[in-house]
Amino acid sequence: KKRIRELSFLNKGIAIHVLDEASGSKLEFKSDGGLLEFVKHLTGKKEVIGTPFYAQANMKGIGVEIAAQWTGTYRENVQCFTNNIPQVDGGTHLAGFRGGLTRAIKNFIKKEDLMRKKEVEITGEDVREGMIAVISLKMPDPKFSSQTKDKLVSSEVRNIVENFINEKLSIWFDQNPSIAKIVLAKVIQAAMARDVARKARENVRRK
Repeated sequence: KKRIRELSFLNKGIAIHVLDEASGSKLEFKSDGGLLEFVKHLTGKKEVIGTPFYAQANMKGIGVEIAAQWTGTYRENVQCFTNNIPQVDGGTHLAGFRGGLTRAIKNFIKKEDLMRKKEVEITGEDVREGMIAVISLKMPDPKFSSQTKDKLVSSEVRNIVENFINEKLSIWFDQNPSIAKIVLAKVIQAAMARDVARKARENVRRK
């Protein structure tokens, strides 16, 4: 059931029927919202920050589709798929997503002068704190690290996804300034909390 539900999210508008021959019960899985509904499903009852981000495009013959939602929690949950196959160990699409996301947010903070004192450096972990996201690629001849296909290693994917998320998120921030400021306030708060924790650890070690 979990896998069929996943496939319905990854293939928007397609209905998948499941018949349980033991009990005679029938189930239908269909998602008109696609990845946005997938992210909402993964978010559950968590407190959300702003509205979800969504973008898709075909870049150099590779279909890239990403949805993301920041929440009030501290854990990151980014799920990766290539041609509907899950990559539990991520890979080049995840690396590209993380790189582009961090670059877009750092650039926006600098552009809006949201951290005037420059007292703390923003890291990728700060940017992704509480983030729930789904990355879905459709591409010919993907390369994986093993037969289980748990990690994508196609080298061209990294730059494609990084440029895609950097461009699309920057546009989204420009179009939704009020949401951008809420999200970026959370990122800055995460960076400051991490810096305070680091200083506290150093104090303990010195003592």
